Amino acid sequence: MNLAKDYKGIILAATIGMAAYFGADFLPSAIGSILVALLLGIIVGNLIKIPEGFQSGIGYTSSKLLELSILFLAFSINYNSIAKLGIGSFSIVIITVLLMLLITFFLSKRLKCPGTTGWLTGFGTTICGSSAIAALAPSVTKNKEDIGIAMAAVNLYGSIGMILLPILLKYFAFDATSSGIFIGASLHSVGNVAGAGFGISDEVGEISITIKLARVAMLSPALIFFNYLVNRNNVKNWRDHFNLPWYLWAFIGITIFTSFVSIPKEVLSFMKISGNEVLSIAMAAIGLKISFAKLFSAGKQGLVFGAMIFALELLIIGLLMLVF
Repeated sequence: MNLAKDYKGIILAATIGMAAYFGADFLPSAIGSILVALLLGIIVGNLIKIPEGFQSGIGYTSSKLLELSILFLAFSINYNSIAKLGIGSFSIVIITVLLMLLITFFLSKRLKCPGTTGWLTGFGTTICGSSAIAALAPSVTKNKEDIGIAMAAVNLYGSIGMILLPILLKYFAFDATSSGIFIGASLHSVGNVAGAGFGISDEVGEISITIKLARVAMLSPALIFFNYLVNRNNVKNWRDHFNLPWYLWAFIGITIFTSFVSIPKEVLSFMKISGNEVLSIAMAAIGLKISFAKLFSAGKQGLVFGAMIFALELLIIGLLMLVF
């Protein structure tokens, strides 16, 4: 990084990102700071002609801070969440995640979803929304517009699901356990799950969050598996499959460490807050690089793919619940 050259773009992205981070407190909980930062960045980048001298700093922020945010977010993952599940619930989670990753990879190529938008959208839908997209994006794409479209799609359908799913579950008279499993295994972000689950009852909310945290704990193996799918035809020997970017190995190491070592709640809270702040700044920088024209042209297919993937996920969960 050349600070003398990059500082203008870094300051601009940081200003927008922090405005989004603090401004999100005044908006509905379903609209998180990450989405607000992305949208603000897109609006500023399209309404104001940003001088060329800002571009290198914006580019640095959109890539390097995205990688850095992943390390902070890793502290919120704990594999002990999986141990809290019974065999039936665990089977539903792991089979759904595996099938959705395979469907995302092959269906995206089959339907010729633009760029890597399909991969990112499906991965975010399968695991934990924006955080999962942020974790996968640096290793599969350099196209910031793909990231923006995927973020928009998962946040849109996560919010829709948070509103509609509790209504449908009540209509079909699902009991608390079934409702909690359905919500926790399907909705995109932890916020979506909490909103839908606790909107029904405290019991449903607690079950939903437990299931969701188990899904979040699957992020590390899901990253390894999806990188294998993407790169399996480009490697010469099996060792190359472990040639992952440094931040992914660091991410995996942190998640293992936090699962076996007791870390003070204050430290975990600090890391979570810092991760959201850094990711908000990175998303603001990504938004600054997205044009409305390209967003609309590629976004249509991304939104259609996101809806299809979400519908397939709900179908798979429903079928698995009949089995287990």
